Amino acid sequence: MPFVWAGMLLLVLRLIGVEPVAGWSWFVVLAPFAVAVTWFEVIQPMFGLDRRRDAGQEFENVRRRRIEAMFPNLRAGGRRSDTRSKASSEKPG
Repeated sequence: MPFVWAGMLLLVLRLIGVEPVAGWSWFVVLAPFAVAVTWFEVIQPMFGLDRRRDAGQEFENVRRRRIEAMFPNLRAGGRRSDTRSKASSEKPG
């Protein structure tokens, strides 16, 4: 992200005409954008830096596995199996 900000600053300074940036080549002014694209499209996916690290996700997975081990009759939605609802829906008689 710093490359994007540096590119925006250089671009604005070039368009306004502030020296010494006004005398620089357009390749130099636009180079931070090329570095930013390379960073976001190549470097981050290559090293897995583009995935968000959620600290709570691992805790939630451990918790879910523990609950499933303790209560094997529970479905993923957290509701009980249909055996109880079938028994209560039958009418005596």
